[in-house]
Amino acid sequence: MLIEITLYLGLALMMLLAMALMILRIGTLLGECPLSGRAAKAAAVTIANGYAMVGLGGVILIGAAIPLLEGGLLALLPALGLVAICLGLGFSHAVATQRAVVREAVQGAQSALPAETSKSTPPAEIAHPA
Repeated sequence: MLIEITLYLGLALMMLLAMALMILRIGTLLGECPLSGRAAKAAAVTIANGYAMVGLGGVILIGAAIPLLEGGLLALLPALGLVAICLGLGFSHAVATQRAVVREAVQGAQSALPAETSKSTPPAEIAHPA
């Protein structure tokens, strides 16, 4: 049973780490926007930490059920499938939360911009023939 639990924990924690790193990578990519940069990066760190802690709790709870199934290696497959589904659902919620934070930051930055000047005034660089 120790081999099954060790294998489960190793694979489940690799899935959790991969998805937490993807959340951070998405935050880095969204952070390149000048309007939402700081908000996206801060949100990515916060959301990835929360995701990792909740996901770790789920991995441990599902792993605790493996000995109850008494199926040896066959109990490992449903446990890994369930943890993959749960982590995937949490990942999609985390990314949706991150997009909502970025959307609010962009909307707030756009409303703070000064009103655009009238378009009838030509820019100074354009030379007008006399």
